[in-house]
Amino acid sequence: MNRTLQYNTEKTGLLMSEYGRIVQEMVNHCLTIEDRQERLACAQGIVSVMASLVQEKAGNPEVQSKLWNHLALISGFKLDIDYPVEIIPQAEVASHPSPMSLPQGRIRHKHYGRIIEEALKHLNEMPEGEERDALVRQTADRMRQNLFTWNPDVMSEEKVANDIDAYAQGQNLSSALEGHQFANLHTLPTNILKRKKKK
Repeated sequence: MNRTLQYNTEKTGLLMSEYGRIVQEMVNHCLTIEDRQERLACAQGIVSVMASLVQEKAGNPEVQSKLWNHLALISGFKLDIDYPVEIIPQAEVASHPSPMSLPQGRIRHKHYGRIIEEALKHLNEMPEGEERDALVRQTADRMRQNLFTWNPDVMSEEKVANDIDAYAQGQNLSSALEGHQFANLHTLPTNILKRKKKK
């Protein structure tokens, strides 16, 4: 007796691969059952199998809700039964969140990043005083750390002061750094800074 083998790659794709093809086939069979009560009993059995496959406690209400919603999804929302839990509508399942808007515009010094640039713009708008000076010193510490991380060869406190003044638009923000003791630098593991050479 000749029997042709059918590989999984030749079959229709799985809607939820974590439950495997056997659950998909069980759901497909459940869709063909005409009697409504019998169809519900079959669905309850499938949910029990799904719970055992993912090692979930079937008695947990949250787990029950998740499993029944997964059953609806696997059936393509075609399974006509009285679900014991609220089923998320197909339109909501298929919807995707709106893309996030990303900041636009050129960054003058990429090694400092947009946050530093925004901080310096904010400092330009602040009135003179101890609060502004304290924020200038904190920003300078961050700039020095960024320089050290990306290019330690050019890192210097003088460069940080000059770069602050370049953003300052005549505000002379770097004057707040006179006598400032910069924070200690944090070193990164060498495997982050550079790839290890293959032996």
